[in-house]
Amino acid sequence: MLTKSLRSPARALLVLCCILAFSTAEARAASPAYAAPAPTTQSAWTPGAAWDFKTFQDAMRQSGRSVELQEKGFAELQSRKATAMATIEKYLKQRFGKADPNVLRAFRELPREYYHYDYQRKRPFASNCYEPAPKPWAIGYGSALSDYLGQAYMTQLAKPRPGDTVLEVGTGSGFQSSLLARIVKDVYSVEIIKPLGADVAKIYKPLGLDNVHTRVGDGYFGWPEVTGGFDIIMVTCAARYVSPELLKQLKPQGRLIVPIGQPFKKGQVLYVFTKDKNGKVHSRKDMGVFFIPMTGKIMEQKS
Repeated sequence: MLTKSLRSPARALLVLCCILAFSTAEARAASPAYAAPAPTTQSAWTPGAAWDFKTFQDAMRQSGRSVELQEKGFAELQSRKATAMATIEKYLKQRFGKADPNVLRAFRELPREYYHYDYQRKRPFASNCYEPAPKPWAIGYGSALSDYLGQAYMTQLAKPRPGDTVLEVGTGSGFQSSLLARIVKDVYSVEIIKPLGADVAKIYKPLGLDNVHTRVGDGYFGWPEVTGGFDIIMVTCAARYVSPELLKQLKPQGRLIVPIGQPFKKGQVLYVFTKDKNGKVHSRKDMGVFFIPMTGKIMEQKS
């Protein structure tokens, strides 16, 4: 089921995240949390270094994924990236008054074509990258690579800073956690779909992203072992309500970004929760959105 961009009377582009309903219940079932094994290969590339076709091939293979894109197609993608970056900058200026230079830099540094991969079918689709009309792309198991305008919006909304520690609920393609990792100190990401979480955990090392930590488990519970909690918590699926466990792990002066609403229904709203220096939680509505549902404990009837 493809989601479709909608516009409010204020012409706000909705944040889109995932595009297929999940069909295999077992893969979404919350398993006991475990940290995915870290890959043992050396990094194929580090942000800021030259990104060429050979480096792209090496990074894909080091992450255990196949490559179908040819060198000519790779070059065409690089030329399209400049147009996509201009679109992102214009959109952020429209929404926030100005574009955060750290968000723009992180987008420029990350090779988005590296994340265009269907993990369920073991099929790359990098040739679709930097599409003129941003859209989400299926990556298997009911998950998706979100559209790049939505990711840019949520990133700037979270106000990431270099010293921040971030929790992401819903690893998905790994692009959002990689994007944040180019700005903040550490990113912890939880994915409930075991095969997806295990495979995506292998993509960070080849890009030199050593500050991303992954786990398969139920994001409702966050990552309580992280001492001191999180400056930012970003939930990338629609929750029926905000998890009290996540609020506990939010630091004073922290920001929790979460879409709240009923599964597969209109009326979902992106909320921003903040915690003041005294520990009191405040919330505000941001914009209407449409996400596939957060699963696991959140789906149980609240008593």
